Amino acid sequence: MTQDIIYPRRVLIRKFCKLLAKGAFGLFSDLKIEGRENLPNTGPLLVIANHFSFIDPVAVLHALPYPIEYVGGAEFPHAPAIVKFLPEIWGYYPVFRGTGSRYALRAAEEILNQNGILGIMPEGGSWAEVLRPARPGAAYLAAQSGARVLPLGIHGLNNIFPLKFGQRPKAVVRIGKPVGPFTTSGRGRDRRKQLDQIGLELMKAIAALIPDQYRGFLADDPAIRAAAKGTEDYPWDNLVEGEVEGEVH
Repeated sequence: MTQDIIYPRRVLIRKFCKLLAKGAFGLFSDLKIEGRENLPNTGPLLVIANHFSFIDPVAVLHALPYPIEYVGGAEFPHAPAIVKFLPEIWGYYPVFRGTGSRYALRAAEEILNQNGILGIMPEGGSWAEVLRPARPGAAYLAAQSGARVLPLGIHGLNNIFPLKFGQRPKAVVRIGKPVGPFTTSGRGRDRRKQLDQIGLELMKAIAALIPDQYRGFLADDPAIRAAAKGTEDYPWDNLVEGEVEGEVH
């Protein structure tokens, strides 16, 4: 296991970032945080949320009191250029799409082994404003670590950008009850099927926290499920991002 992972890190700068996030959300949105009574007191904890907006990870770190460490995409194709520096300031372990990013996964496991709090967006990107099936990473980390999983449902953040001075669009971060721990047995296809099922359970936990209109393939309304057809296609299946093994941001 990786030995050079420090948790928590960048403590002072992250406290400053959280203060900035609090001020920005207060100024530019009417953001409500619900479900704080569901917050566990200690880790290890895997935090998951839907990913409709490039600003979702910032809303998560604003909503939760923990020193969150993130694993996430190395590139941000849907984020405005002006905010692409934000992940670098906070710091995270980049996942290079199409490579497996073994170092990021090892780092994530080590953080959870240290009873840390790890954030990941199971869908792997923000290319649609409805739920999509989970990519393998979140389920793998949940099963591999045995950590409980804290689901968050987020909606309304896409209404904030572009910024409209004098307007504060409504948005919600809803914190659910922890689920898990999850385990798997066997190897190969059998384990992959189990991980797929865990991924589905994680997305169901998120779906329960957002209105049906955003639930996509998990919506109760068949018309919403039909309209979401095609959004489940991962847009970076054939992309291989350049990886530097062991890179930490």
